[in-house]
Amino acid sequence: MLALVRIVLAALALSCAGVSAAPPQFAPVVAGTPLAFPRDFGAHPDFRSEWWYVTGWLNTPDGKPLGFQVTFFRAATGHDRADPSRFAPTQLVIAHAALSDPTLGHLLHGQKIARAGLGLAYAKTGDTDVRLDDWTFKRMADGSYRTQVVTRDFRFALTLVPTQTPMLQGDRGFSRKGPQAAEASYYYSQPQLRVNGSITRDGKPVQISGSAWLDHEWSTSMLDPAASGWDWLGANLDDGSALMAFRIRDRNGTTLWAHAALRNAAGHTTQYGPQQVRFLPQRRWRSPRTGADYPVAMRVETGADSWLLTPLLDDQELDARQSSGAVYWEGAVTVGRDGKPAGHGYLELTGYAGALRF
Repeated sequence: MLALVRIVLAALALSCAGVSAAPPQFAPVVAGTPLAFPRDFGAHPDFRSEWWYVTGWLNTPDGKPLGFQVTFFRAATGHDRADPSRFAPTQLVIAHAALSDPTLGHLLHGQKIARAGLGLAYAKTGDTDVRLDDWTFKRMADGSYRTQVVTRDFRFALTLVPTQTPMLQGDRGFSRKGPQAAEASYYYSQPQLRVNGSITRDGKPVQISGSAWLDHEWSTSMLDPAASGWDWLGANLDDGSALMAFRIRDRNGTTLWAHAALRNAAGHTTQYGPQQVRFLPQRRWRSPRTGADYPVAMRVETGADSWLLTPLLDDQELDARQSSGAVYWEGAVTVGRDGKPAGHGYLELTGYAGALRF
C-alpha cells in the first residue's frame, strides 16, 4: 500500500548515475480524474512512484496456513527522459517477496532492484505487466493475474482470479493521505482474489489454494512532511466483504490522517473519515535483529465497528535495506469481530524501526 519510502530511497540512491540539472517534473494527482480500465491496470511512468502489492493467505493440502506477499515498485528517478541511452536510469523497478510460515517462526523474504531496460526489468503501460529478471506479475487476457518469484529460500508460481470488481479507494480512486489536497494518490484494490498454484521449498513443490488482496497505487507527492510512518490493513472478510484501513503517524505517534472503507459482498461501500478510524495496539513484539517495537496485535475501529487483528506469527519483519533502505513489519493476520472469526488480511507497520526519511 503506502510503500512510498521504499521506492523513493532507492530512486535517490540510483539516480546519482545521472540526473538532469533541471528539477524533475512529474504529473500531479488531481481530484475528479476518473480511473479507466484496463489502462489504469498498467504503469503510469509520468508519476514519481507506483506499486502493485499482493498479499494473501494460503492453505496447503494438509490444512497448514501460510501468508505470502509480493510487491513490484516502479520509481521515476528524475533523470532526463529524453536520454536515448538504453542504460539511462529514468525508471527503477524494485521487488519484494515474503513467505510467512508459523512452523519456521520467522519470515522468509527476498528482494531485487534494477534500472528498467533491456527487456529484463520493466513496468508496461496499458495493462499490468511488470518484470524484474525472473520475477513477474502480469494480468492475462481473461482478467486473471499470474506471478512468479524465485528466491534463495523459496519460489512460488501463483494464479490470482478476480471474483469482484475493482474497489476504488477514497473518492472514486482519489485517495487523500493528508490534510493538504496534494497529499494524495490514485488507488484501487482488488480484494477477494481466488488463488491457486504452487510454493516450492527445499526443492519440494506443494500445491496451495487461498485468497489474496491486490493494491495498485501511484502518486507524485503523497505524504505530509511530518509523517514518520503508517499502519495499513487490507482484509478479505468471510462474508465476501472487503475492509481497507490506514492511518499516517507523526514522530510522536499521533495520527496525522486516517481513512477506511468497507465494501460488502453486494458492492455497497461505506467510507470512514479521519475522525472515525482508530488503530489501538493490543500487544507489541520487539525485533531481536533491529530492536524495533511493533504493535503486532491491533484493534482497528471504523465507526461503530471494532476489528481485532491477531498475527499468524510475531516475527514478520522484512529488512529491505539491500534494495530500498527500509525495515518494516508486514504480516498475515486473522480478523475478528465481536469475539468471532471474521476473515483474514495483512497488516503493514512502517516507521517503527526509526522515523522514515522522505
